[in-house]
Amino acid sequence: MKKKFVPVLAAGALIVVIICFMLLGSIIEKYTPSKEHMNLSDYYNLSSEQDVALILNNQVLDAKGKLLNGTVYLDYETVRSNLNDRFYWDHNENKLLYTTATDLISADADSTSYYVTKDSHSLDHAVVKADAQTAYIAIDFLKLYSDFSYEVLESPNRVILTTAWGDYTTAPAKQKTQVRQKGGIKSPILADIDKNTEVTVLETGDTWTKISTADGIIGYVKSKALGTTSAKTLTSDYVSEEFTHIKKDFKINMAWHQITNADANTTIASVLQNTKGINVISPTWFYLNDNNGNIASLASSDYVNYCHQNGIEVWALVSNLENKDVDTTSVLTYTSKRENLINNLISAAIQYNFDGINVDFEALSSEVGDSYIQFIRELSLKCANNGIVLSVDDYVPTSYTAFYNRAEQAVFADYVVVMAYDEHYSGSEEAGSVASINFVKEGVANTLKEVPADQLILGMPFYARVWSETPADDTTDADDTTDADSYQLFTLDSYATGMSEIQKLISANAAEPVWSDADGQYYVQYENNGVTYKIWVEDAASLEEKLKVLQENQLAGGSFWKLGLELPSIWDTVIKYIN
Repeated sequence: MKKKFVPVLAAGALIVVIICFMLLGSIIEKYTPSKEHMNLSDYYNLSSEQDVALILNNQVLDAKGKLLNGTVYLDYETVRSNLNDRFYWDHNENKLLYTTATDLISADADSTSYYVTKDSHSLDHAVVKADAQTAYIAIDFLKLYSDFSYEVLESPNRVILTTAWGDYTTAPAKQKTQVRQKGGIKSPILADIDKNTEVTVLETGDTWTKISTADGIIGYVKSKALGTTSAKTLTSDYVSEEFTHIKKDFKINMAWHQITNADANTTIASVLQNTKGINVISPTWFYLNDNNGNIASLASSDYVNYCHQNGIEVWALVSNLENKDVDTTSVLTYTSKRENLINNLISAAIQYNFDGINVDFEALSSEVGDSYIQFIRELSLKCANNGIVLSVDDYVPTSYTAFYNRAEQAVFADYVVVMAYDEHYSGSEEAGSVASINFVKEGVANTLKEVPADQLILGMPFYARVWSETPADDTTDADDTTDADSYQLFTLDSYATGMSEIQKLISANAAEPVWSDADGQYYVQYENNGVTYKIWVEDAASLEEKLKVLQENQLAGGSFWKLGLELPSIWDTVIKYIN
């Protein structure tokens, strides 16, 4: 019996030993750090020898640079998003542009030469290369005009970029250790670092700390492997250029003068006779007239001379709306067409001796935003060279007009005009004020987030809208409509008219104006032949509320649309705030 039991016991012991060894092996495996080194090309997700990893401010970007003939190039989108959004790529004419305070820098694709205005310069490699999708700009050329530092490293190809200056937290390695892809001993090793190697501390943890090495590897080391932290300050040697503006030593009291034919210029004397305090007038003289940047003109030397004799500057307006056959996008997105437009405007300014240009380009699509801003940049240079004031008209800020980039406008233009009206317009789905006081206040406040107060002119209306609500046809059945919520009891319509006409309507219909604190103006409602009329009145009282906003925010001045729609007495109110 004992002889049979011994083999069984031995077998059981062997099984126990095997299980113990397995458990021990599992424990050893669990707590033994991995020695696997990750291929850095895989870490940076480099798929070809031309790919260059980009490490920006201790973060690996998804975008890749290109190594072409020994030079690192960065794609246009990456440049604008991360380094300098003032570069402009004309994909139609394969031309790279950059605008400084005094010069337009230009380079054609694949050319080693570039121009600073008219002066030629060159590199020993192409400044910019292009393919069907985008442009790639040489990193050393970018550095000439941008505030960043860079270091190019090999094996694998990568560039360390810095744009964030200031204090960083650093720490030395207390011993030789490993940088791992993630926080854990089983995570692959990205790099081995020696004792006293300084790293940048990004995130501190109890067990693992996220760090960045000097050669652009971002990963995790054991917290206990790092020494005492200290602060290191990174500074830039880039000298920012100074932009200057033509600024008047008086508050701007401007009014737009709508000119629709040459004969209207002869009315300037009678128009000004009914005003007080105007020191700038903006006649609507020019508009885009074809897709090549040519303009139609209604300009008059006699008009300018009369204004100058009366101490009034002329800032001629150029619009993009009059000729419906013109494609504004086509003009703005071609460098040669923008240049033609600008040259035409400057030539007219010199010929007619007017003092400024007022750009009023409306109804643009977001896709043309960058090209529009480039137009403002380029126009500003030639205006400055000829002593011509440049002002730009803008809607009140909204998410869907952000592409107008008012902050960049303010860098290059002398004045920005916020058109604080058309809160409700002909296409509005409900009746309302053209410019309620809260709409104006909000428009000014939001514009001031981008534009300095001493460059901001407040645009105000001399008109209101007469709204009519006509009862729906009795034969219309709400049950017959596809959407019951869309059924309306009336048809809404409106038209814009001046202050005098508004007062005549109020008087003729024996209406009683009621002051609205919420709107900062009088409200009128009356019925005539079954139609309900509603008017949010623009008059001296409403205008004074808007002028208070101008005064409280110490704006550069005000402007009014348009001459001829105001009551003559309105100017007594204006000059109380702008004189």
